[in-house]
This record gives sequence, C-alpha cells and structure tokens, in this order.
Amino acid sequence: MTIKPFAASLLAGLLLMVSPAHADEIPVAVAANFTAPFNQIAAEFQKETGHKVVASFGSTGKFYAQIKNGASFEILLAADDETPARLVKEGAAVAGSQASYAIGKLVLWSAKPGMVDAAGEVLKRGGFDHIALTNPKLAPYGAAAVEAMKKLGVYDSLAPKFVTAETITQTHQFVSSGNSPLGFVALSQVLKDGKVEGSAWVVPANLYTPIRQDAVLLTPGKGKAGPAALLKYLQGAKAQAVITSYGYEIAL
Repeated sequence: MTIKPFAASLLAGLLLMVSPAHADEIPVAVAANFTAPFNQIAAEFQKETGHKVVASFGSTGKFYAQIKNGASFEILLAADDETPARLVKEGAAVAGSQASYAIGKLVLWSAKPGMVDAAGEVLKRGGFDHIALTNPKLAPYGAAAVEAMKKLGVYDSLAPKFVTAETITQTHQFVSSGNSPLGFVALSQVLKDGKVEGSAWVVPANLYTPIRQDAVLLTPGKGKAGPAALLKYLQGAKAQAVITSYGYEIAL
C-alpha cells in the first residue's frame, strides 16, 4: 500500500504527538548544596512527566560565568537570589520566571562525634589546625560562613586556618575525609534520615543573611514545555516535601 505524501506527513505528526520522544531533555545547572534533594526530585519528575533532566552540579558563581559565556543550560537552581536576578537584568534569563525554591541553613560540621559542640564554642576555644569553607566569592554558603565568623568576632583568628574549596561538595569532602577537622557546609549535606552524622552546630539564622535559593528560566529554555514543567514541579507539594526533609525551609 502506498501512502500519499500528505497522508504520510499527517501520520508522522500524529505519532510525534503521542511518542515519548516528544519529551524534552532539560539541561539544569544546580547549586552543589542541593545535589541530594534535586536528584530525588528529578527522578520523580522524570517518572511522572517523561521529560529527561540532565543536571550539572557546582558553584553558583561558576555557573553564572558559564551561562554568560553561552552554556546551554535551560534552568538555573542557584544558591542565592542575586545571581538569577542579575541574569534576568542582563537578558540571559526570562523576566518573571524567578522564584525561591528553598532557604538554606548553614552548619558547622565535623565527621568526628564530639568535635563540634551544640553552641559552636569550638570556634572560640580552638584546638584545631584547619577549618574548611567554600570560596565566599563563588558560593553563598561560603559568604554566609564569613559573615557568621565576623559577627562572632572569630574571623581574624581563624583566617590563617582556612582551607578554601571551590564548591560546597569539595568542602564536605575535606571534612568527611579528615583533611580538615571541621568546616562550614549546608545542613542538607550532613542529614541522614533526619539526623546529623558526626557532630554539628546549626548556625543561628541571625548570624548571616538568609540563604534564599532561587530558580530561574534561562533564555535557551524559553517557550519549552519541559523547563516550564520542572519549575512548576519544584513549587509543588511532592518536591517541597523532599526539600524540607533535607533541612531546608520553604520560602513563603
């Protein structure tokens, strides 16, 4: 049987409408502190929608530079709210698409039980050679750690002991490996089944500027169904339940 050209093209169009191949592949740049919750959220999102998420994890500062240099990410999940706003202002992200998905919590952590006390007095007491933090010029959690130490009046005495990492994942690795006895990381990185492994002090929120983490639709994702669906999913009850289970607060 011979199918006429018009009928063949119509049939192909109908098949595309129902084919899983019609789903989008979504390149997403994700702040390193949000690695674990995002992997869980992305897996559920893919099951429910058929869209494929291709995630890259790293520092917000480096992602900003890559996006400005033409990286083809379609969504940025930043560790702050300033970088998405800046990208919107500079025309690299879609106006009106920026929204907070989480508020992060800073924690002073050691893999060794008993190393960090519940009041953070270890910062004043000392007894350690190194303290790890993420580069404050690249990562909001690093900037928050510097701000907290300055408010506590310990920054100058601790600065010679700093071990500075490029990402918060690397900071966590420094501490978990024992190369640094303690360091500032995200609470989400050290929670397991609702409990902190090792020893930790959750830094009081009044010691640093709130770490409001915003998502934004980047220009390459404009008008595409997949990125729009993912941003909407992040604001839904299922995703928010995962986010809070990792110690984040939901932005209201």
